[in-house]
Amino acid sequence: MDSFWQGPFSKTEMNAARQALRDEEDLLERMREKLRRLARQLPFAEDLLAAYFCVRDPATPPRVRWILLLALAYFVLPVDTVPDVLPVLGFTDDAAVLAAALASVRGSLQPEHRDRARDTLDRGQL
Repeated sequence: MDSFWQGPFSKTEMNAARQALRDEEDLLERMREKLRRLARQLPFAEDLLAAYFCVRDPATPPRVRWILLLALAYFVLPVDTVPDVLPVLGFTDDAAVLAAALASVRGSLQPEHRDRARDTLDRGQL
């Protein structure tokens, strides 16, 4: 997994990330909309929501927020290594990026973020 992060992002990927991060609220709303459509199909839906709640938590350090926002942007943006329309394989790169981001900020993701994500999915209120 370390070699995955060794290479630089392409110019297109960086421009897409910059554009998405200019308006954090819009990015987070786009993430929720996409997750609403796909929640039952994504085995990592709870991780996405936990990252979302961690970003929304005012106690989350800025560095952690940026890492998670970039991972959420990768999930939302059409710039993708493996197109999401491909059955089964479509979200593997999204899951890998999210897993790497969560692993890098493990100490900042609180049990409350996971509990809230689980509760949100259980209630079906995305």
